[in-house]
Amino acid sequence: MPRQAPLDSVRRYQVASVVGLTIIHIFGFDSPDALPLAEKCGIAFQLTNILRDIREDSENHRIYIPSEDIQRFGANLATYDANFIELLRFEAARARAYYDESRPLIGLVDKNSRRSLWALIEIYRRLLTKIERSNFDVLRKRIRLPAWKKLSILLKAAVR
Repeated sequence: MPRQAPLDSVRRYQVASVVGLTIIHIFGFDSPDALPLAEKCGIAFQLTNILRDIREDSENHRIYIPSEDIQRFGANLATYDANFIELLRFEAARARAYYDESRPLIGLVDKNSRRSLWALIEIYRRLLTKIERSNFDVLRKRIRLPAWKKLSILLKAAVR
């Protein structure tokens, strides 16, 4: 059985939020209101990555889903069953809520960066949707967006 990563869930979220904070410093912002939204955006990205990478992380003896959630659902991260699916459905809903809550961030970054941030969020949101539509079948194969889909999103961003 893989060992639990040595971070409690609060610290995991703090680490994940750094991604969002880094992004807005790259994209630029003026309003302090952007900071908590960027943290939420970073958490949404990280939760999406965690869901996508469960198999690979498990193979490397790492678990990033909070142990209290795994226990709550009685799930085994190596077994694709109803408990596993419900756990991942719960985590996906959490990620989706963070995406929704962070949406105003797009309007708070530098005007020249808004399309890029929109594209980044859209790529990750669609990856999450694809994971959900697979019924969370992340143990059998790595779920990803094809390059043509990412390019399509980038083109949409360019004309926004």
